[in-house]
Amino acid sequence: MSEGRPDPKPTPTADDTVEELPVQVRKDLLSRLRRTKRAFREDDVQVVEPPLLKRAVGASALGNCMEWFDFGVYSYLAATIGKVFFPGASPAAQVISSFATFAAAFVVRPLGGLVFGPLGDRLGRQKVLATTMIMMAVGTFAIGLIPSYATIGIAAPILLLLARMVQGFSTGGEYGGATTFVAEYSPDRRRGFLSSWLDFGTFVGYALGSALVTALNLALTDDQMLSWGWRLPFLIAGPLGVIGLYMRLKLEESPAFQQQLDDHEKSLAQESAGGEFKTIVKNHWRPLLICMGLVLLYNVTNYMVTGFLPTYQTETLNRSSGSADVLVLVGMLWIVLLITFIGRLSDRIGRRPVYGVAAAAMIVLAVPSFLLIKMDGTWPPILGVLILSTLLACFAAPSAATLPALFPTAVRYAAMGIGFNFAVAAFGGTTPLVTEALVSVTGDDMVPAYYLMLAGVIGLVTVKFLPESAQVSLNGSQPMVGSKEERKELITTSQELYRIQQDSRAGAGAHRSGPGR
Repeated sequence: MSEGRPDPKPTPTADDTVEELPVQVRKDLLSRLRRTKRAFREDDVQVVEPPLLKRAVGASALGNCMEWFDFGVYSYLAATIGKVFFPGASPAAQVISSFATFAAAFVVRPLGGLVFGPLGDRLGRQKVLATTMIMMAVGTFAIGLIPSYATIGIAAPILLLLARMVQGFSTGGEYGGATTFVAEYSPDRRRGFLSSWLDFGTFVGYALGSALVTALNLALTDDQMLSWGWRLPFLIAGPLGVIGLYMRLKLEESPAFQQQLDDHEKSLAQESAGGEFKTIVKNHWRPLLICMGLVLLYNVTNYMVTGFLPTYQTETLNRSSGSADVLVLVGMLWIVLLITFIGRLSDRIGRRPVYGVAAAAMIVLAVPSFLLIKMDGTWPPILGVLILSTLLACFAAPSAATLPALFPTAVRYAAMGIGFNFAVAAFGGTTPLVTEALVSVTGDDMVPAYYLMLAGVIGLVTVKFLPESAQVSLNGSQPMVGSKEERKELITTSQELYRIQQDSRAGAGAHRSGPGR
């Protein structure tokens, strides 16, 4: 070797590759090898074709985009809708009535989850997701057609409530199904990044809805908004629904659903398809509780920022609707920029650190954030909203990858329908209503910050029991990879792990049969 020339880097060996595996991945692979009693073969590893993966992620994200377009519109128009459908009430009662109608959709979400979840496990994810898309579009479009209270009296708020319940019922099968579908299509190493596009669609939809309402508020007079302007955003949902339905009908069923891992999983599928609610709760109560804790953390923050904050600024802080709308819109755009980067980060460092650090930060930063939002000027409120939006992005980004990984393939859709929707109904959708009522009763405009701190504490406790799922194959599914080269690498790794496992057993056997035994 010539003097002064650096030593060449050693070529990585199979042992090096095994040693570099994250702890949770090594544990999962060893468990699968013990079950199969051999190293992986080509037919043991599923390769996801990139075009199919892109369509699956895109169609699922579009459904979330449409759902949250409606939520963004409704949240920003809460005060206007209160005047249109509850004209005889006081301003505070109008807002609370509007939020009560908003929350009513969440009451029927668990019912939608109980109906659509088992159907998704029996008939397939794609068919159910196409159905929920139709129902969402119809419910949202119908709101734009309902006559005002001045025209048809008490029938107007009743029809509004019915339309919201149709939306809530369909949404009960939408998010759980969409997360399940995307998670089951995503390669294990990139599930956090790819699944984060689902919530990217969520916040793009909300930003589009809020931007449209902001533009209408700036372009139209108050009388024009009350007369007909508020209807326009809801009517746009019809064409969006047709586009989303077309995309979803073109999808193929998820690979994990097409091929159950073993007969035990298939028997579970038959149970869940029969609507065995008690069986799922009995056998999967621990992951259900973890799911509900994480959903509470995510959705209390979510609805506080997206559902409550616009009205909080106009009704409690007496700001103009235009400035309030723009402020929250800035936060939504910030989340859109962050969310896929945080999803990728969760693949690298794990889901637990992302959730844990953000939950702890929520406990510390909730009060300072609201103090900033309450301050006069431009930059302090913007900073307060950006802090809350950053924390929200940290909860949203890993959720679509983390929650489906808690359950086996055969019951994943149904279990997600139970855990996710019950938590959202109890804690998420009620957040604007509860916080608005508490502010009115107590007169303390810092109540929202205390509410967020409580959610942060619950989230931090939940993370303590959350199993790490980054880069790990889904329970009840084959390992998923994004290319044939990655499949070859995984097979080589499994061969080396299997050799190490066999050597360890042989060594343990020799020790037991040695002298003195």
